[in-house]
Amino acid sequence: EVQLVESGGGLVQPGGSLRLSCAASGFTFDIYDMTWVRQAPGKGLEWVSSLNWRGMSSYADSVKGRFTISRDNAKNTLYLQMNSLKTEDTAVYYCARGPRNSNYDVRGQGTQVTVSS
Repeated sequence: EVQLVESGGGLVQPGGSLRLSCAASGFTFDIYDMTWVRQAPGKGLEWVSSLNWRGMSSYADSVKGRFTISRDNAKNTLYLQMNSLKTEDTAVYYCARGPRNSNYDVRGQGTQVTVSS
C-alpha cells in the first residue's frame, strides 16, 4: 500500500522551531519529487516547499530562509525543519508525492502545527 505518514506537529510559541517528518512506504521513494503543502483554517491548500529527486529544493516566499526541506532516502523519509515560526504558519501540514503544482497523487493525513503564545 502506498502511504505517507506525517508526524512532528504540535503547539509552539512564536519564534520557536519544529521538525516535521513524513514516512513513505509502498513505493520507490528516492525517484520521486516530494512536496510539503499546508492548509490554514478557512483557507485553501498552500504550497510550502518541494525537493526533487536530484536534491534541488524550492520554497514559498513566505517561508524562505526559515524552513528547510530535506530527505533521507535510506529511511524513506521527508523532513521539514521549521524555524522562527510565526502565528501565520499555523496550519495542517501535509506531505505529498510529486513536484510543485502537480496532482499530488498521494498525500498524507496531515499534522497540525499551531503557533501561539
